[in-house]
Amino acid sequence: MTMSIMLRRLNVLVWTGVLLAALMTVVPVQAQQTLQSEGNSLYQDFGGLPVLNKVVDDMLALALADTRIKETFKGVNMKRLATLITEQFCELTGGPCKYSGDPMKEVHQGLGLSNSQFNALVEDLQQAMDQSQVPSRTQNKLLALLAPMQRSIVSK
Repeated sequence: MTMSIMLRRLNVLVWTGVLLAALMTVVPVQAQQTLQSEGNSLYQDFGGLPVLNKVVDDMLALALADTRIKETFKGVNMKRLATLITEQFCELTGGPCKYSGDPMKEVHQGLGLSNSQFNALVEDLQQAMDQSQVPSRTQNKLLALLAPMQRSIVSK
């Protein structure tokens, strides 16, 4: 592993922690309304549904290969999960989709997910966005919308 890759990973971890800590009190709907009121469409910045679909598919492929978290997806209908995450990302970014899944707290209740598992999935998401050449600024905006979900997902 090269020094630049190690530094990039360290930077990702630092920024993930900073975003999670700083944004715990922000709710995704408020952040989305702020983005829309500024005239920005994060959905458009992403490249719309085709890029969101690719990012989600790549993230889940990375997660299934990620030794830190692959076991948490055992028995999960991955096609349905991809659809739900894509809907959620689409809605959060101001796109035309509506999330049809259950609330995050309800979905993750009893799974015993840890902060390290949550962070591992965030890292996989960031790698997937990098692979799709999503600009860092756009990535950070999505992460800011997702960060408050950590409280509903992590239970240990």
